[in-house]
Amino acid sequence: MDLVSIIVKTSHWTGGVPRLETSPNQPTPMPRRLACLVSLILLGACTTPVPTTGDHGSLVIVVGQDASLPIPTLISGVANRDVADLLFLHLADLGPSLSTTGDDGFQPRLAQSWTRQDSLTLTFELDPRATWHDGVPVTSRDVTFTFAQFQNPAIAPSEAQALNRLASVTADGPTRVVFQFRQAYAEQVYDLVYHVQILPAHLLDTIPHERLGSSAFAQAPIGSGPYQWGNRTPGQLVELVANKQFFLGAPKLDRVVFLLARDPDAQLNLLLDGTADALQNIAVHAVPRVLARPELTIVQVPTFRVGYLLFNTKAREQRTRPHPLLGNRNVRRALAMAIDRATLVAAVLGDYGSVPEGPVGILHWFRTDDAPQLPYDTAAASQLLRDEGWIDHDGDGIRDRGGRPLRLELNFPGTNVIRSAMAPLIQAQLRDLGVQLDLVRLDGPVWIERRNRGDFDLDFSQAGFD
Repeated sequence: MDLVSIIVKTSHWTGGVPRLETSPNQPTPMPRRLACLVSLILLGACTTPVPTTGDHGSLVIVVGQDASLPIPTLISGVANRDVADLLFLHLADLGPSLSTTGDDGFQPRLAQSWTRQDSLTLTFELDPRATWHDGVPVTSRDVTFTFAQFQNPAIAPSEAQALNRLASVTADGPTRVVFQFRQAYAEQVYDLVYHVQILPAHLLDTIPHERLGSSAFAQAPIGSGPYQWGNRTPGQLVELVANKQFFLGAPKLDRVVFLLARDPDAQLNLLLDGTADALQNIAVHAVPRVLARPELTIVQVPTFRVGYLLFNTKAREQRTRPHPLLGNRNVRRALAMAIDRATLVAAVLGDYGSVPEGPVGILHWFRTDDAPQLPYDTAAASQLLRDEGWIDHDGDGIRDRGGRPLRLELNFPGTNVIRSAMAPLIQAQLRDLGVQLDLVRLDGPVWIERRNRGDFDLDFSQAGFD
């Protein structure tokens, strides 16, 4: 699964068409996912005149997770990421080409420019106009502080891994930062600007990271982006308001509201009844309902993301021991060979998705079409299980060995419409193999917490970037 469909409403706007650009020459930074949403809105409403004065309205986005901690070093879940992308800026963003290689093709954000001294050294110059929402200037101290946080495996393990070739980050004056790498490679700029959102050192350097989640800052984050914190009603919504003093120009939307609805059908209904304006991802069976509404537009957007089943090879209760079932390579291989991925994608995503050739999304430059594939082969899968002693001895349709049934659990986030639709199809396919797969539908934070501590058999996960 490596395509994203986004539904946007091309009417129902207060004060005309919402735009996040300030002028053709000075674009307002947009978050990675919401950049797609905004461009889609403009595309779908290009014949409507744009007002030059007055209320420029609100954008209500339906999300499936509560954005409870939109702090870059604490983020888990898409909703937190989307909110953080409006509050906190990167040094630069990917440009329209979405190319991740080389030094060009990126759009300035907190950094107004960058230059290369040699194959291992890059110098970034911050925009002197950039300020935090409390009015304090953004300086090189904020950058060095932030990278120290993101390079700490105890604070940001995945980002620290992505930055492991970065040797040092030093300030050279109040607005200049020098990055030194250990080796030369094509994605140095990408690693610096994509993985890290700059944090305010003057507000966070006295707060131990283990206390950050319960701090006053976490309850009302202060960033440098085009929107600033409005309010949050737990379990209902998060409201951001336009930063009228934004150094790249005040955004033309007055508010962005993230409206929580955990059930995929409820999410779609909020869009259809006019409560919301945008929704990311729908199942194929819901497409006709959307297409029947002239004010709605579905746009297919390529993505860096890919969905996958994560097999737990360690015992859930005692992590030093192998999983009693999935610790066996032949069992894992049999399960993988019994899942018809092409049928899953066609049934749930139709023309809006594709089967990836490997663990990378459709936009990655190193994606290849000739990667070796484990074939869909139920006969071979059945033989593998028989070879391991898994046979249906009692005729109940479920294989067993030594009196123990071949029974597993699949954890998945119930707010994700695609994974919620695919899970029962995977269950049925494995049932045909003689495997009982129990579906465990979880709320987002619980799902993430169980996965992180290894409390699952199979987990329906997702990787990549937006």
